[in-house]
Amino acid sequence: MALPLLLLLLPLLSPFQNVVGVGINYGTLGNNLPSPKKVAQLLQSTLINKVKIYDTNPEILQAFANTGIDLIVAVENHHVSNISSNSSADEWLSTRVLPFIPATSIVAIAVGNEYLTTDKVDPKALVQALQNLHAALLKRGLERKIKVTTPHSMAVLAASFPPSASTFAPELAPTMGSILGFLSDTGAPFMINAYPYFAYRANPSTVDMEYALLGNATRVNDPKGFVYTNMLDAQIDSVRSAINALGFSDGSVKITVSESGWPSKGEPGDMAATPQNAKTYNTRLIERAQSSKGTPMRPKEKIDIFVFALFNENKKEGDVTERNFGIFNGDGSKVYEVDLSCQFCSNGGGSFEKMSSGVARGPSVWCVAKPHADEKVLQSVLDFCCGPGGVDCREIYKTGDCFEPEKLHAHASYAMNAYYQKHGRNYWNCDFKGTGLVTFSDPSYGTCLYPQQ
Repeated sequence: MALPLLLLLLPLLSPFQNVVGVGINYGTLGNNLPSPKKVAQLLQSTLINKVKIYDTNPEILQAFANTGIDLIVAVENHHVSNISSNSSADEWLSTRVLPFIPATSIVAIAVGNEYLTTDKVDPKALVQALQNLHAALLKRGLERKIKVTTPHSMAVLAASFPPSASTFAPELAPTMGSILGFLSDTGAPFMINAYPYFAYRANPSTVDMEYALLGNATRVNDPKGFVYTNMLDAQIDSVRSAINALGFSDGSVKITVSESGWPSKGEPGDMAATPQNAKTYNTRLIERAQSSKGTPMRPKEKIDIFVFALFNENKKEGDVTERNFGIFNGDGSKVYEVDLSCQFCSNGGGSFEKMSSGVARGPSVWCVAKPHADEKVLQSVLDFCCGPGGVDCREIYKTGDCFEPEKLHAHASYAMNAYYQKHGRNYWNCDFKGTGLVTFSDPSYGTCLYPQQ
């Protein structure tokens, strides 16, 4: 039985809007990292629902197929200038991205990383690459699903304090104007890599540690009346001011924090780079990402955040801190304890150590609701499954074994799986307007048993 017309006609949402979840950066400059397949399997059992990578590694793209996790892929800096024509952009898209969709949910292409503040680059090449890739997507009708943008470092600003007076560096202003015009026209976010750690390390005598660690003990006042309780919000608003100064104050360009994190280890004498500080910062950062809060300048505008990073990368160049931003070590153990668990995820998760290197996948498969699915859609799905969908929902009624936890997400998952098993385990029977997720891990718990074929 097909889903009712109401569900089928629900509008497509931008991948950067109305999603309460946490993103993470997944770098691979290490010789001791778990396989992409194992990484994808772990992240399905956590609150992470968006992953940003730094290339188009086909093994990673394949591993995240049918996981329900959104991916942002990247054009490496050295390759940006090669996408100088529509034909080269078309070829890049055809070979690097198209073979993996729609099974892998690719929602954005990051063109370069901090490209404009890298030595010996052509700013015009970046703008051209953005436009060419968007044109290639537009030709295929994929421009709404896959956005094109580019992450910047805070060095693109002339100064970041006070936030209300910040502007882009004068030599970058023309390029930034072109980029912002493109982002405004296409609905893509402005990405910024923001690190209070580096600001603190550069000025430990003038920057309060708690302020840098996203604490709320210190208040910093902006001349225009904005009050900041943490440096990250001030950094975001300084970018917002710079965007406004170039004529984009209408809210047409949203901001995404594409990287932010804190190292657990640094050079000798670096008292800030400790496991405890890293734990404090990333715990608060994850809470901030899930809160849907804005900033003092835009209190109602949610900021998507991507934590940096998933792993310590032992082959990364630079000082000690560069190799120690990970939440996990290369062997899969946690560097420090950060709660990544999400209620009702398939594995209950958050640790590679619980997973054997060769996880057997038997013939059983289930359908559950994505961890961060929109509740209005889930309610419609639940009503349909337990009504016209023909599902026996007695187990999620008060007297049933699956009534607890009494949460919409849990009840919808049970009903979705029952529908999936009843009507054939085809992927379209676990779509539910993008809220369903096929899993090979039995979601049953206690006396609540999920049906299976």
